[in-house]
Amino acid sequence: MCGAKNTEPMYIKGLLRAVNNRAVDVRVKVCPQDPVSVVRHAAGERTRARDHYERTWCVLDVDDFAHLDEALRLARAERIDVALSNPCFELWLLLHFRDHRAPIDGFRQAERNLLLHHSGYSKAANRFAFDLYRETWPQAVERARTLAKPSEEHKRNPSSGMWRLVREIVPAHLQN
Repeated sequence: MCGAKNTEPMYIKGLLRAVNNRAVDVRVKVCPQDPVSVVRHAAGERTRARDHYERTWCVLDVDDFAHLDEALRLARAERIDVALSNPCFELWLLLHFRDHRAPIDGFRQAERNLLLHHSGYSKAANRFAFDLYRETWPQAVERARTLAKPSEEHKRNPSSGMWRLVREIVPAHLQN
């Protein structure tokens, strides 16, 4: 369940096409709302799917959401995994191009850094150039792994838990 309607779902769908892992069945859903609503929506979707899926993930940003801690508590209670990027998903994208360890002051700063590598990037775009990221997801995984312990991304800027979701999607023979 993605908390944004464009970039995150398009990235995940691009990754799914690129790695073509037939061992996983991933359904990308969108709920462009606050993190608590996203987690609740994911829990509802999982209930409606009646145990069809082993895992449920929410892709969230820290951004300026007031009730992020509540969303994380709810996700733990519902046994929902969270791929949280701090401060935003654009950090995860930036990690495909370079290591970045300095704190990022919100989306605008992350976007400025990303634009140096992804000319014309726009969170609002209806298209996403996944080909720019196709070959560098392994580097992004390694860079993100060093930024924060799993499930502690909300405490550390910059950090991204997207690496854990990517490792679930990508077949073992393609992982380092």
